[in-house]
Amino acid sequence: MAKKHKHEEHENHERWVISYADLVTLLFALFVVLYASSKVDTNKLAETSESMRWALNFKGEGGITRLSIFKGPPTEGGCVTNTGTNPVTNPVDRRVLEQQRKRIEKLLRPFLMERPKDPTISFELENGKLRLRLAAMRFFDPASSSLRPEAIAVLDAIAEELVSAKQNIRVEGHTDDEPIRTTRYRSNWDLSASRAATVVSYLEKAHGIPAKRLVAAGLGAQSPLVSNDTQEHREMNRRIELVLEVPAGDPRAYGPSNPPAP
Repeated sequence: MAKKHKHEEHENHERWVISYADLVTLLFALFVVLYASSKVDTNKLAETSESMRWALNFKGEGGITRLSIFKGPPTEGGCVTNTGTNPVTNPVDRRVLEQQRKRIEKLLRPFLMERPKDPTISFELENGKLRLRLAAMRFFDPASSSLRPEAIAVLDAIAEELVSAKQNIRVEGHTDDEPIRTTRYRSNWDLSASRAATVVSYLEKAHGIPAKRLVAAGLGAQSPLVSNDTQEHREMNRRIELVLEVPAGDPRAYGPSNPPAP
């Protein structure tokens, strides 16, 4: 019986075609993606950025666990999704806040003249907001949230401007980093929140500022102006801040020759 010869399998010399086809397919997919991403739908981008700002509390009352403090245009800066007006670079908003600062400073001039070298009251324009800083050592007794008589006179002068304004008013309480524990206040958080609430309550009850325009926040020692390395610096960090912002569509921001953009 003749032996069966086993035929050797022929080597496929065209296997490279498969790899080549895979490479061509991947390149095609890459160029399709590049082409698609090069055509930006500005309307959809604006809608997306608007939704993100709302959800992240940059605008309106979005978010899940926290409401936005200030209503109106977004106040963040340097964000690639910011397609609106940036208050940091908006000269109209800055002009309005600067004029308001001058009016408040004029109302407070009698109190500032009493201690010209004592920074009891100071102002700062920051990111489209006006910050009015009040030194806690002149307005409250140590470990207390009761307003001193001199503090009431200062708040009355400030309220004269705030009553007619349309801004939301955020009142922040700040302390130094020295621990506090009393029968009334368990920590600096409690003390700072109580002081902020005291100022908010006074503005509402004594001057009729609507409660919906007022917010009280106790920040404890988490936002110091300077390092808590000396007693003088600790006094600077113990403060109350009133934060004001130009509201959206405020007619005071536009003169006859500067109507708001449509």
